Amino acid sequence: MLESSHFCIAGSKPSSPEPIIHTLKSAPNASATTQSRPRKLLLLSVSAGAGHMRAAEALRAYAAAEFPDTEAIHLDAMDFVPAGFRAVYTDFYLHLVNRHPALWGYVYQKSDKALSSSPTQKLRRAIERISTRPLRKAIQAAAPDAIICTHFLPAELLAREIGKQRVVCPVWVQVTDFDLHSMWLQPLMQGYFAATEEIAYRMRTRGLAADAVHVTGIPIMPGFGRTLARKQCAREFGLDPQRKIILMMSGGAGIGDLDKTVQRLLSLPDDFQLVALAGKNAAMLADLQQLAKAHPTRLFPFGFTNRVDELMACADLAITKPGGLTTSECLAMGVPMIIHSPIPGQEERNADYLLEQGAALKAIDLTALEYRLQQLLHQPELLQHLRQRSLALGRPQAGRAVLQTVLSKLDSQFKYSSP
Repeated sequence: MLESSHFCIAGSKPSSPEPIIHTLKSAPNASATTQSRPRKLLLLSVSAGAGHMRAAEALRAYAAAEFPDTEAIHLDAMDFVPAGFRAVYTDFYLHLVNRHPALWGYVYQKSDKALSSSPTQKLRRAIERISTRPLRKAIQAAAPDAIICTHFLPAELLAREIGKQRVVCPVWVQVTDFDLHSMWLQPLMQGYFAATEEIAYRMRTRGLAADAVHVTGIPIMPGFGRTLARKQCAREFGLDPQRKIILMMSGGAGIGDLDKTVQRLLSLPDDFQLVALAGKNAAMLADLQQLAKAHPTRLFPFGFTNRVDELMACADLAITKPGGLTTSECLAMGVPMIIHSPIPGQEERNADYLLEQGAALKAIDLTALEYRLQQLLHQPELLQHLRQRSLALGRPQAGRAVLQTVLSKLDSQFKYSSP
């Protein structure tokens, strides 16, 4: 337990977080005879896609399950910005990657090389500062002992606050892809968490101190580290464990023309069951459910679910977009992957890593996807090789490793005692 009056915001007083803050307190009540309190971590993410949020939620879940003297609070920065800013930052992003992926790839590469001193970048930062004033107030209200950012936007905002001595607690950054975009790299951060040794090397070559970079993997929910029985999981979802099970994912936001892809795959002569996850895309789910009526023993559509670990436990392989979180989950569960039509930018870079490591195959279009699927169904030795490589690369305990690093640093700076 913390025996210090240290708080993150200079000059701030402890106060309770606002009701919209996603809070999960696992610490016991402090002793009435001491001034102790739980260590408080603030997790900051952005709901531009689902991955950044899922990484923060994974850290929150690990804090609750394994660190009983720690309180973890998760804030989505988009809950504290004007509607117009949120629409541009999240909705426009999803529209861009779904409908104009080549344009997004151009934006990704251009922004990666942009100088921070350029007029465009200065204007962008000014707009973000103006739009995120309520977020800074929410951070002050939370009064954390340390902050972990799973998106670069809050990290960039906090770098400025630290520079002006308005934030005095350590701020850490968790990169959520198998790639490194320059916007992740901000001055005055306590440290960084990288998915791989290569990303850590690239961080160091861009000027980060070696001891500030930690290779932990990307945080995923604790459930992906469990050993689950295939037969039991399959039966709980109405699946036949004796037949091949293909898990098809579009991401938490339901990006892509999943229904069209499913129709093509169901036309193949091979016998398999196709579990299609539509995420939060209600229209896509409705189309899949209608299609399932014609294929009641072959197609099993689901919307957003928190039981992906159980579905992966019974899957023979996954067809997926190469998001950092989804692919990390597949690696942890040893699920072979076919990477389908990665968008330019971070998805292409993630796909490159998985292909280089021998953990996935790539399909550039529907015809290639049909071929790759049949290839794996007819070559069990190749499927097994992909499974073994996935397990070798997986880091199911990444969330624990991140929290251990952050909390150990706090322990070295402040005195803690059990209640």
